[in-house]
Amino acid sequence: MSKVVRVAVVGYGGMGGWHTKRLTEIPGVVELAGVYDILPERNAAAEEAGIHAYASYEELLADKTVDVVTVAIPNDQHEPVCIQALEAGKLVISEKPVTMSTDSLERMIAAANRTGSVFTVHQNRRWDEDFRIAKQIYESKQLGRIFSIESRVHGSRGIPGDWRNTKAQGGGMVLDWGVHLLDQMNMMMGTMPVSVYATLSNVTNEEVDDGFTAIFTFANGVKFTVEVGTSNFVNLPRWYILGLNGTAVIEDWAINGKIVVAASDEKHDAVPIITAAGLTKTMAPRTKETIKEYPLPRIDSDIHDYYRNIAAVVNGEAEPIVTHDQQHELMRLMEAIFESAEKNQVVYF
Repeated sequence: MSKVVRVAVVGYGGMGGWHTKRLTEIPGVVELAGVYDILPERNAAAEEAGIHAYASYEELLADKTVDVVTVAIPNDQHEPVCIQALEAGKLVISEKPVTMSTDSLERMIAAANRTGSVFTVHQNRRWDEDFRIAKQIYESKQLGRIFSIESRVHGSRGIPGDWRNTKAQGGGMVLDWGVHLLDQMNMMMGTMPVSVYATLSNVTNEEVDDGFTAIFTFANGVKFTVEVGTSNFVNLPRWYILGLNGTAVIEDWAINGKIVVAASDEKHDAVPIITAAGLTKTMAPRTKETIKEYPLPRIDSDIHDYYRNIAAVVNGEAEPIVTHDQQHELMRLMEAIFESAEKNQVVYF
């Protein structure tokens, strides 16, 4: 029988706390061994919550009952902390983004190869229901040939007031939220794009980007827009998908939205409508008998499948869902966004 896999979490901040909760929700598969944070008050908070806190990182790594180490700390520290855990023989999960450059990623992968330890990344947004619905719509051909996909997350609170504000620690929205949306794009399209043109915004922060817009072009003709904004008091839809025969909109994470498709051709020329101080046939709405409206499909998704996969990897029953090749692609996409914005030109892959 497969053994229960013990996981220790490094970092007991927002994401570290998130991991500890998920690890207690699938008993018989994984269990939380404990946490370690460089801040004593966070270790104390863990103990108060009934979670074992290691006295040092070295003590955590020396615990032979620990199979997996999840690293949930500022981005600039992922490389040294992950490599140390790999050298201790642990399966290592890095929070996203895996690190801050391709060169750094190469060193982390080399450490995994050298030690024979498994190294992977926590790309949890693959389990977002809105993404899975968008992917199903794209693959279903319900809209006909799709030519444009827009994926956005908007907020109005700027960048959180912690290390995400600082360039040295890997702050900014490309690395924070962009890596999620780009991973979803890769999972949906199944291939790297041909090119990208990107712009960054610095509305509330001059040191790092507080938003960006990146327009990717794929070999099959799809234009895929990825956008993050933190100064948006009215949000655009989470997903907007355009096909020759219809349009789908997913408004938000609550899965509000609809699919509208052409049911038949107009049997007569469009009737002109008056718009403000003008007349137009081009923008005249379709008649009701020529379109059909459908609700969005629903897809069951369970984020606990991530740690179920990790447990299966430890027990020799599966390969990691998140691969090194996928992380190479994500780093290349993020680096291309920065390059395009800096040079104000299209970057080709």
